[in-house]
Amino acid sequence: MFNWFRRQKVQPEQEQAPPAPVEETPSEATPTTSEATSQEEYLDWAKKAFKNIQEKKATAEAVVSETPETSIAETEPLQEEEPVKEEETEDNTPAWLKKSDRLEILKETAIETPTEPDEDFIWSAKVLANQGRQAEDVSEEEITWLKKLRQGLGKTRRSLVNQLKAVVGQGPLNQDAVEEIEALLLQADVGVDATDYIITTLQNKLKQEALPPEKAIEYLKEIIREILDAPLANYSNPGFEPEKGKLNIWMLTGVNGVGKTTTIGKLAHLSKQSGYSCIIAAADTFRAAAVEQVKVWGERSQVEVIANPGKNTDPAAVVYDGIEAAKSREIELLLVDTAGRLQNKKNLMAELSKIRRIIDKKAESAVVESLLVLDATLGQNGLRQAEVFSEAAQLSGVILTKIDGTAKGGVALAVARQLNLPIRFVGAGEGIEDLRPFSSYEFVEALLSGD
Repeated sequence: MFNWFRRQKVQPEQEQAPPAPVEETPSEATPTTSEATSQEEYLDWAKKAFKNIQEKKATAEAVVSETPETSIAETEPLQEEEPVKEEETEDNTPAWLKKSDRLEILKETAIETPTEPDEDFIWSAKVLANQGRQAEDVSEEEITWLKKLRQGLGKTRRSLVNQLKAVVGQGPLNQDAVEEIEALLLQADVGVDATDYIITTLQNKLKQEALPPEKAIEYLKEIIREILDAPLANYSNPGFEPEKGKLNIWMLTGVNGVGKTTTIGKLAHLSKQSGYSCIIAAADTFRAAAVEQVKVWGERSQVEVIANPGKNTDPAAVVYDGIEAAKSREIELLLVDTAGRLQNKKNLMAELSKIRRIIDKKAESAVVESLLVLDATLGQNGLRQAEVFSEAAQLSGVILTKIDGTAKGGVALAVARQLNLPIRFVGAGEGIEDLRPFSSYEFVEALLSGD
């Protein structure tokens, strides 16, 4: 079982490449030689990880295929009697000598197993290697996720990287260069505050030393990671996972249409796949079909949903029932879906406060978190909505969804800089597997590594 909440994460200064040969490089060696050696090491690391994953898949498939073959063999005689007689009456060729049409169809539709890692695999492997991971410990799920994250940020990346390289690789920034970088960052919805900080920090660095384009982009990555990780300083435990042996209650807030209900289902699936028991409280009782949508996602993730069958019922009552159910079943994680209406800020605050009072009263020892679901495609508009919720709820962080459908992936920096909230999860697709814990290192690599 792979626990997504406990993946190894390192700070930028702790990055490390795959183990290099002990032999010292002469001082007169050219940078090109060093870079080529490094790329070879990454490629070897990726091949090892690829081979290990393929071997694990082959072993798993062999185990799964053993039982079905036995059961089919047992039922074959009964199913073949009639067809054999019919075929023999048509011609004198025994049925067992005839060519199987089904076999030909299977051959035509079979997907060839790759024998070498592709470019996306190698890039994903490099990202994992730089975080200190071992090739034999890498899972196929991680590689698949990193590919999706990179593809999801493709629109933002393609509009940023090439133009940034052309600007930052020319020494200290003049006014034209500053304006060009500013325009690029604002187009990606990085936000004014974060953009000013990035330009000032980058300018100070380029005044000290001239950096070639690739080195300038690497320094830019450091600046962005610093912005994304800064809000974590406000928390004693920067990690974000359910505590074992305790009831954890995660309230999800956000306006209608940001993917809150879908995110609830994906979080439930992620938690269960990572070894945590989980149930959902469908407390968004005001929106039509919201409860039914939660139930559908509950079925998909095989997680129980606590809901009140009545219409326009009190959300706090549903949360109350959810807490009682979680305590009686010794559940580790209770996910609470809340209403997303913004017609009246006062009513919103009152509703969230009432839910929080119920939680504090009925689950005093529970670990309570409040997460804001934010649609990345909304950019700065979504950020303004987020400000309302940050005032109404005691937010623990943000879940950034729909990152794959926008060129405004820079909104992640605006969230961290303007709201001072850490991003806890990121979604890059519609599938149930397409939501994962946020890693600033992986996000920045996917955002600024060239295609």
